[in-house]
Amino acid sequence: KIITCDSRRRKMVQQIREELKNLAEEDYKQFNERLLPGVKNVIGVRLPALRKIAKKVARDHGIQYLDEAYALFGEDSYHEEFLVWGLVIAYMKAAKEEQKKRLDEFVPKISNWAVCDSCTMSYKFMEQEPQFWFEYLKKYKESRNEFELRFMIVALMSHFADEEHIDELLQIFGGIDHEGYYVRMGNAWALSVCYVKFQEKTRRFLERDMLDDFTHNKAIQKIRESYRVSKEEKEQLTCLKR
Repeated sequence: KIITCDSRRRKMVQQIREELKNLAEEDYKQFNERLLPGVKNVIGVRLPALRKIAKKVARDHGIQYLDEAYALFGEDSYHEEFLVWGLVIAYMKAAKEEQKKRLDEFVPKISNWAVCDSCTMSYKFMEQEPQFWFEYLKKYKESRNEFELRFMIVALMSHFADEEHIDELLQIFGGIDHEGYYVRMGNAWALSVCYVKFQEKTRRFLERDMLDDFTHNKAIQKIRESYRVSKEEKEQLTCLKR
């Protein structure tokens, strides 16, 4: 029975892997590899195609696939397979406790910004039960894992940058102490989103000097790059740069 179970798992994973390979574009593979230094095993499949596959998997056999992904995926798996894994969680219809279990399995396996951001920004189910998911995300505050922290930051930015949560978001972002490049860039990005939505509160936050110099200056840079910030505001923000 064990052999049969393992065989079925591998067959299902192999079928989706072949489907991904059939969608490969060499130019896009090379483009992705430039954006993802150090990431191995890139096939070169565009995100809309990955979403289409993930939606079908989530509809037809989501739980089974997630079991298989957790059991089988490792360093030799393809970048796109991890994307499909995370996106199936986004599209699967399940109770929050089931989704929580699946995120607990998936998040520690995230190893690059593209998997983190593409999947995390798709977790719209968090907005349907905000109290539960906001508390869930805060458990990652103390993590020393670079992409667990980025997962929390991007999820908070994407699904909780609202009137109810902005004060606590700024407090959380200001308390992050991690030297990882993708943590600090994620934090700067999140603060730029907060500024666009809550200008006065975020400006006061920046004036309080709670961030390391890199994150502080990157946040200001990203705010100044936004089309939703006036020229006058951008000029004023230069005074806050360190």
